[in-house]
Amino acid sequence: MAQQSGMTRRTYPEGVPCWVDTWQPDVEAAMHFYGEVFGWDFEDAVPAVGTGSSTGTGTGTGTGRYVIATLDGQEAAAIAGPGPGAAGSDAAAWNTYVSVDEADAAVRRLLTAGATLMSAPADAGLGGVQAALTDPEGVEFRLWQPGERPGAQAVNGPSGWNFSDLHTADPEAAIAFYTKAFGWQFDNLDFGVMIRRPGYGDHLEATVDPNIRVRQSGDLAPRGFEDAVAWLAPVAPGERPQWHVTFSVADRDRTAEDAERLGAVILGHDDTEWTRTALIRDPAGAVFTASQFTPPTS
Repeated sequence: MAQQSGMTRRTYPEGVPCWVDTWQPDVEAAMHFYGEVFGWDFEDAVPAVGTGSSTGTGTGTGTGRYVIATLDGQEAAAIAGPGPGAAGSDAAAWNTYVSVDEADAAVRRLLTAGATLMSAPADAGLGGVQAALTDPEGVEFRLWQPGERPGAQAVNGPSGWNFSDLHTADPEAAIAFYTKAFGWQFDNLDFGVMIRRPGYGDHLEATVDPNIRVRQSGDLAPRGFEDAVAWLAPVAPGERPQWHVTFSVADRDRTAEDAERLGAVILGHDDTEWTRTALIRDPAGAVFTASQFTPPTS
């Protein structure tokens, strides 16, 4: 999808999560669901690419379908699935990609740090190079070496990707691995553990968000929030460790009602000082969070 004229392209330095997609056994059904819930439009990637994994979350062969979701002309996420006429039986899930400068070198570094390779670096057309790994706890994550597609452009606003959170059963081990893997820093705040990639705020300030530090000054955000790239949280009872995807929404309740009407299951709601969220399992089984930003009024 071509960027709208006059808009600065959002780019992602190495070590910053940059893209999300969902593997779905029925791409058309998923397009209908997410199109209705988030107002996304869709176009097939050319050439078609797989999302690469030996765990059943992608084809990795270039024969599967890959559909880019857009919001107001900007790339928001993607839906991956079997090619036309193929039977789809894999479990649906959302996947998070981390930007790297050179995928082969990043894989070698990550294997040394304790990761396991699931899918070797492979070209995704002209868009970039992708790979899939798991961390020592078995949590899958993806790498993205950008080509023509640097990563998500529709972010943080309603119906855009907000954050991906690492849900782990062993926080200390996760912190040790990801610190070594990507140079991340972990700040234990009163309400959660913020993951920072030092220098990311400088990059945002120099590119798409020159007022980021002014906007987040005072008590509006925790110290270092300009470098925030993710959050770390313990797994919930019965939950498997995973990278969990959150989308911003204008109205949590309306989004949950729409999703349920379209066949999703609402797994829970949560209200905090800053957000109102709904945990949603889509009709194929992929779980995500819809989050409405509700900052204090005084």
